[in-house]
Amino acid sequence: MFYFATKEKKGKEGIPLHLITLKDWSSADVQQAVELGLAVKATPQHYADALSGRTVVLLFQKTSTRTRCAGEIGTAQLGGHALYLNWQDTNFELADLGDEFRVLSGYSDFIVARLLEHADVRRAAAASQVPLINGCCNRYHPLQALTDLMTLQEALGRLEGVRLTYVGVLNNVANSLIAAGIKVGMHVTCVCPEVNAAARDDELYAEAKRLGLYEHTEELHPALAKSDVVYTDTWIDMEFFTDPKFAREKERRVQTFQPYQLNRELLADLDLKILHCLPAHHGYEIEGALLHDERSLIFTQAENRLHSQKAVLLKLAGTLA
Repeated sequence: MFYFATKEKKGKEGIPLHLITLKDWSSADVQQAVELGLAVKATPQHYADALSGRTVVLLFQKTSTRTRCAGEIGTAQLGGHALYLNWQDTNFELADLGDEFRVLSGYSDFIVARLLEHADVRRAAAASQVPLINGCCNRYHPLQALTDLMTLQEALGRLEGVRLTYVGVLNNVANSLIAAGIKVGMHVTCVCPEVNAAARDDELYAEAKRLGLYEHTEELHPALAKSDVVYTDTWIDMEFFTDPKFAREKERRVQTFQPYQLNRELLADLDLKILHCLPAHHGYEIEGALLHDERSLIFTQAENRLHSQKAVLLKLAGTLA
């Protein structure tokens, strides 16, 4: 089997190997996860019992479709057991965060934590006695970035030298793409009129820029002209559609970002791939027809969340006794 079944109990200095941000992983770690994701997708039957007897706990402070389904279904397909915990149904808000994660890690072999604050993910990892995976926080989304690398490797046959343009708010997804680019030699251009203050990571941007793998601009057309891939994410929050108190901010964002919408006119005659981490708001950050464009990898990208997330579990399983 391909999965990493070494019997080392812990990582460096007795600390479990976590996935908090790709900044913490080596280039070899990232490449292994990408290759393993492709192998899992190609021959899933080879991994059907790889996590037999293992339990994955998914603790989510915010909603999820892809990360939760990939976690629950993927664990089952690997022969393990997944337990989903809605934050509101636990005592995490009533107790010390570190204490609760220490207890949770005593019950499980892996934890996928989808938390609001990056600082809380770090605190959780410090307390956990088993591998902890960041299922998305306000600063990073490493599971998504690994999926994106897998999808591009599958479609383009390479990662080094790929030029990706990200369009929208400079946020957790953008950060993880930049971090991924550093590990594999992919150039990321961010066409972002705004930076999410909570996601800002100047150290990351400086390092990527030093390596010649990152630039920030508000000039969309020149960036697209030299791109292999264009990527966007939502810039309208879910609550903006249901809560009237956000009406003014929604209008402001539409006015700011509508010129950066991905649509057929903008991408006409451009030979590039189209990515979106979903969910997509048709008519806002992307024209709905582009999801089904022949250049779109969006639904393949979504499917690959399952295979890539399974690969992360298999890789981290190599640190368990």
